[in-house]
This record gives sequence, C-alpha cells and structure tokens, in this order.
Amino acid sequence: MAEYIYMRVSAIDQNEDRQMLSLSELKVPPERTFMDKQSGKDFDRPAYKELLKLLKPGDLLYILSIDRLGRNYDEIQNQWRILTKERGIDISVVDMPLLDTRLSKDLMGTFIADLVLQILSFVAHSERDNIRKRQADGISAARARGVRFGRPAKKLPENFVALVKLLESGRLTATEVMEQTGLKESTFYRRLREHRSTTHKT
Repeated sequence: MAEYIYMRVSAIDQNEDRQMLSLSELKVPPERTFMDKQSGKDFDRPAYKELLKLLKPGDLLYILSIDRLGRNYDEIQNQWRILTKERGIDISVVDMPLLDTRLSKDLMGTFIADLVLQILSFVAHSERDNIRKRQADGISAARARGVRFGRPAKKLPENFVALVKLLESGRLTATEVMEQTGLKESTFYRRLREHRSTTHKT
C-alpha cells in the first residue's frame, strides 16, 4: 500500500502553505505529494491526472478538505465514487476525521461516511454559491458608486480632435487617422462616437 497527498489551490497566486502545514505531519514522501495550482472548475489538471495513473487498489489518499475534490456537489460525489469504488483506494479527509474510509468497512460505517460526504458536499457547493453571490453583489454596488472595472481606457492622442476634423472635412481617410493615432479600428470608431456625442451635447 502506498500513501499519497493531493492538494489544490484555486489560483496561481493563492498560497498553499495552509495545506502544506496541515498535511506535513503525515510523513508522505514529496514524490507522492501532488499539487495543482489551477481553478477547480474542471478536472483537466496535470497533477491530478498524474496521480490517478499511479493509484492502485488499497492505496491511501490524503486530502485536506472535501472541496479539494470538486467545486460542486455532483463533482465531489462523482470523484469520491471513482476513487473509492472504481479505483478501490481509501481516502482520508484530514479536517473531517469521520470521512476516512479505513475506519469501518461494515454497512453502518459505510452509511455514516456516505451521509457525512453528502452533507459536506452540499455545504461546499452552497458556500461557493454564496461566495459568487457576494462577489456579484459587491461588483453591482461598486458599479452603482461609479467604480469602473476592466482595463483603463487608452489615452487619446493629443491630436485626435484635429485629426477628426480633417477626417470630417474629407482631407483624411479613417484609415489614415487610425495609422496616425495608433488606434485599432474598433477602438477608433468607439472613441469617435464618444467624441461626436460629447461635441453634440455641447
């Protein structure tokens, strides 16, 4: 039997120290510790794929928390089934000792573990939904206050207005104005519309 650790951090800039600290006492060799620094939106992840190739019946996989297996209820349930039923391995969820398939293999033990798994999967799913809702509410509130998101608008060349006048008088073509301003076509026409709208208002 071999022991493995799987960790996932949800973004490249997220720190894995918390997971490393919690799992360091397990004494699993570094070469059997796998970590993905990617979004959990799917399971197309290099380290997880490599781990699946190595797992054999009777092996033990440690994960810190149940949400490392997926982002929603169905995905967590599916991955648990694949690992425990199809691959025949044991799983130990470090921050939830009841979710340790080694504890009891009888009917009652399996029932309790399955029940706890379903509850925790639902909680993980609900928490992600709540996070997304709070983020959406925060963005809406910020926009209502006038906060702008995305890249800042590219500053217009100082001669933009003069070039527009030459364009409107027929002395320059739109292509020539774009070449002189360095603006892409879509940006040029958008800024041209904004300029004309401002001019007409005044």
